[in-house]
Amino acid sequence: MEKKMRFGIKSKIIIGYLIVIVCLFIAFIVLNSQISSLQKERNFIIDHDIEVHDLTNRIEKHLLDMETGQRGYIITGEASYLEPYNSAASSWEKDYNALYQLLNNNPNQQEKLEKIKGSIQDWIQAAGEPTIALKKENNTKELQQFFEKDPGRQYMDDIRSQFTSFRNVEKKSTETRATELDEKNQKIKIGLYGLLLFVTLISLAIAIVLSNSIVNTIKEVTQTIKRITASKGELKGRIKVRSNDEIKDLGIATNALLENIEERNWLQTNIAHAVTMYQGIASVDKLAEKFLFTVSEMTGASFGAFYVREENDKGDLFVKQAAFADRKGDAGRESFLIGQGLIGQAALEKRTLVINDVPDTYQLITSGLGDVKPKSIFIVPVLFEDEVIAVIELASLHEFTVLEQELISQVIETFGLTINGVIRRMEIARLLKESQAMTEELQAQSEELQTQSEELQMQSEELRMINEQLEERTKDAEEKSFELEAAKEDLEEKAHQLELNSQYKSEFLANMSHELRTPLNSILILSEMLEENAAKTLSEDEEEYARIIHSSGKDLLALINDILDLSKVESGKLDVLLAEMNMSELPDQIERNFSHVAEQKEVKLKINKAQDVPDIIHTDEKRFQQIVKNLLSNAFKFTESGSVTVSIQQVANHRLTTAMRTVDTDCWLEIAVADTGIGIPKEKHQLIFEAFQQADGATVRKYGGTGLGLSICSEFAKLLGGWISLSSEVGKGSTFTLYLPSLSKGLVDYEKVNFAYEEVAVSVEEAVEEAKPEAEITEVDHPVQPVEPSLQDDENVFQDKRVLIVDDDQRNIFALKTALAKQGMTIMTAHNGIECLEMMKNSEPFDLILMDIMMPQMDGYEAMQKIRGELKLVDLPIIALTAKAMKNDREKCLEAGASDYISKPLDLNQLFSVMRVWLVN
Repeated sequence: MEKKMRFGIKSKIIIGYLIVIVCLFIAFIVLNSQISSLQKERNFIIDHDIEVHDLTNRIEKHLLDMETGQRGYIITGEASYLEPYNSAASSWEKDYNALYQLLNNNPNQQEKLEKIKGSIQDWIQAAGEPTIALKKENNTKELQQFFEKDPGRQYMDDIRSQFTSFRNVEKKSTETRATELDEKNQKIKIGLYGLLLFVTLISLAIAIVLSNSIVNTIKEVTQTIKRITASKGELKGRIKVRSNDEIKDLGIATNALLENIEERNWLQTNIAHAVTMYQGIASVDKLAEKFLFTVSEMTGASFGAFYVREENDKGDLFVKQAAFADRKGDAGRESFLIGQGLIGQAALEKRTLVINDVPDTYQLITSGLGDVKPKSIFIVPVLFEDEVIAVIELASLHEFTVLEQELISQVIETFGLTINGVIRRMEIARLLKESQAMTEELQAQSEELQTQSEELQMQSEELRMINEQLEERTKDAEEKSFELEAAKEDLEEKAHQLELNSQYKSEFLANMSHELRTPLNSILILSEMLEENAAKTLSEDEEEYARIIHSSGKDLLALINDILDLSKVESGKLDVLLAEMNMSELPDQIERNFSHVAEQKEVKLKINKAQDVPDIIHTDEKRFQQIVKNLLSNAFKFTESGSVTVSIQQVANHRLTTAMRTVDTDCWLEIAVADTGIGIPKEKHQLIFEAFQQADGATVRKYGGTGLGLSICSEFAKLLGGWISLSSEVGKGSTFTLYLPSLSKGLVDYEKVNFAYEEVAVSVEEAVEEAKPEAEITEVDHPVQPVEPSLQDDENVFQDKRVLIVDDDQRNIFALKTALAKQGMTIMTAHNGIECLEMMKNSEPFDLILMDIMMPQMDGYEAMQKIRGELKLVDLPIIALTAKAMKNDREKCLEAGASDYISKPLDLNQLFSVMRVWLVN
């Protein structure tokens, strides 16, 4: 059945008004149409008739002007009288044509107008033109004869008579149109009154219909409410409204109110019944059974179980106390823990659960004919002082209504107090029985306690003596504690002294590095210049002496670097910078660095890289390269003939030791350097990894060296998480194997790892600046050999360039000045920062400055800052030179204003390369 369309009071009123407005609008359109028609006719009369009369008068005027001009000319003979004549003669036909066109709808008037035209033309031809021609000819006799007869007067009289008749006809036509217009106006007035009456009647009819619809519906609602009121509390009656408007809404709302009141009455009645039914019950099981029966009867539930909380070792356990429609005692589980299942979750969350989508596996409700699946489950916890003391679960063949749920919820609000009261009464009764039994036991135990009291007095005396002994031992312990505290302070003082010693050692090594590198810088530069023998003034022996001096200087520099490396490792201040390293390039790097060494010694170099080696590993590439280069350098040093073989492979899983598996790494690499050299005795295998140790004195005398290389390699390997093993036999060669993990997840705490070839594990942490001010020794990079430039390029770049050397050491100044002067540069020198600033203020501009850092009075840092700040020479290239291998020296120099940085001892090729870059730029 289609839903009845809603038609509200507001809609009815609006539609009524719309009908009236539509009628008024139609009337307005009709009236406007009539008025427009009337207006058009009136305008036609005004415009047409007035135009006709106006044109008629103008034609007559033209004719009169022609007659007057003709007579004036004939009488006076002056030509000026012909102007009106000629003007009227040329204009009257134009007005005639306009008048003729205006009378298109009146043929009779057009016919009369044509006669008038003929009369005018006859007058012109018979009287106008001939007399004017005679006057021009001065024929007075014929003029006199013409005017004696005067035929023109007759024409004029006819024309006036015709115009009078024409006007009379037009006047009658105008009067006829005016009469018709008055009749139409009267009809419009009558029609207007008729429309007004019609609209009024329509409006009254609509008002009556709407008022009857509203009033009749309100009367029906009022009568229904009176009937319900007269029924003395019976709320079964309902208001029925046929109309679909606001009155119906009022009826529906009233019916809903009646239903709500009826439901509230039912709710209050059942709540009162439920409250009174469990009064006087003294046991929980009977209370639960009675409650389930009453609630099931009220809500129509077909199945139910009642659980009460009990405390045990497992926590709060809810035990079934009663059931409704129980089939052989299987209505629900016997007990559950809080949080167990839906009923346990409801108890845990202290909230009511209503489940309408019951699964097929749920407990069936039993009847005489069979088992039926419930449609709805209602689980409600019973609270007392915000604690769940019981849970009730009901099942029904219909869905629990909101009213039934509200009934159970309101009954449960006070039911918790009842359950608690019953449990308390039962607990009091139980305790009373236990109290009576315990009173009897206490009487028996009182006698035993009296006996035990005497025994306790004897034991108390013994305890007093023991307590005195404990006090003496406590005093001894306190004295020992004081001694331990003093020992602790002594150890802390020694630790502080060791820390100071380490700091002094670092400062000493840094200063010694500066003091050694400064003269070494001059030795290397001058010996290199002597070795080149550019002037060809040295003999071959003298060139050899220079080569030996230069080589010895490099060996001394390498020794200084090794000592610094070893010192940093021992003090734990060596930075380990983990990053990605490309293993695929390692064979090419080894080939590039050592192939010329192999050719010089006529030793074969073999490089084997397994396919399973990953292309990328995570480690400190700089330390890794130092280890590999040191091992290869040793291999070539101690191998006179045969070969040096480098094997790179990944350690297979079955070869991983327990210690290696404890390291969190992607893979383990094995880099083996095998040679066919002199070999190492087995008893010396551990010794060679110690600082300043070699296999024996003969080795030192024959091959040289300091004994630091393998020690540093071993420490570097430990820092990178691995170790170096040795397999060697005297006379057959040695194999040094580096085991190294890929540390993609950072460094590892190696105190927990016990490597197979190491007795002591090294704990490594990433470098962190300590809070105490401490001079740290930083790795000094070896200069990189640049590409050798051509002599022509050097001459083009360095020729006539002004260079200022700022250094407090005359040896360095002499060496640098000699080397730079050979390149065609003009050299100026200053011994400290103050002299440098004075020279720059008082002499011509310099192209480049070589600035030493450690100088008296004003050091290089301050001098560079003043050059950049006070002298505003921001573009002048300044190359900082220093021999102190302190950490962050490069950054400090660049921050002070240096353009570039080179550490001493200087490599001339590197120096020229850097100078060339800045002079070109």
